[in-house]
Amino acid sequence: MTRAAPAQPATPERRLRLLSCNILAGASVQRYSEYLTRSINAVLPGRSKLDNLDRLAEVLPQFDLIGLQEADAGSLRSGFLNQTRYLAETSGMPFWSHQPNRPMARLAHSANGLISRLEPIEVLDYPLPSRIPGRGAMLARFGEKADALAVMIAHLSLSAPARARQLGFIAEVLQDYPHAVLMGDLNTDAHSAEMRHLFAKCTLQPPPHPILTFPSWKPRRALDHILTSSAIHLDKLWVLPQAFSDHLPLAAEIRLPGHIAPRAHRLRR
Repeated sequence: MTRAAPAQPATPERRLRLLSCNILAGASVQRYSEYLTRSINAVLPGRSKLDNLDRLAEVLPQFDLIGLQEADAGSLRSGFLNQTRYLAETSGMPFWSHQPNRPMARLAHSANGLISRLEPIEVLDYPLPSRIPGRGAMLARFGEKADALAVMIAHLSLSAPARARQLGFIAEVLQDYPHAVLMGDLNTDAHSAEMRHLFAKCTLQPPPHPILTFPSWKPRRALDHILTSSAIHLDKLWVLPQAFSDHLPLAAEIRLPGHIAPRAHRLRR
């Protein structure tokens, strides 16, 4: 009788839940006409914005890493509140960082934001190429060298030529990381020419199917993305039913090798 080969132990893996959300500085929009009729609210603080952030904060503990776009860094329209910090502290998440960009006097100051249950060993800010300066991407690194998980959060331009330059730059940064995630409001679908260029230049993979996120009240376009490199297994991709802005939040569950793990002490900026 032939003896069966002993079963190989399963490779340990780590599961993470990710969320990407354009929060429109806390504003809630339910139809296109409200961009005009509520335009004054875009530059003024209000209780409704804080209530909206509080609703979002209730959802965040379900996730390990959250990327924010259009979070206010502290200006008139938010009541001079750093919305990334507020969401992290209100939700009880231990780590946060933000990348302010495009200050408009003291009226508005948009930022990319990171909120995390895990500790990054490093957070880097990158200005993105654009004819009009002000777009940026932030890179959070968990772990060292080849064992690092690199998570980039970005909000790209409305113009296709600018997006092509920005995605080309992002591909150059992420090509050094075997385990990489790009998430944010990329303002284009996965089949555009500039996104195909991104996939050709680094190991990020196209999503298995389009997830419609915009506009939140009747989604028709897949503008928000959570993209993973080929070394990361994407188990699930879905939108949250709750609308906190004019984009629906996009969520993902991923699996990565268990040895890619952050340390346990605190980093805040």
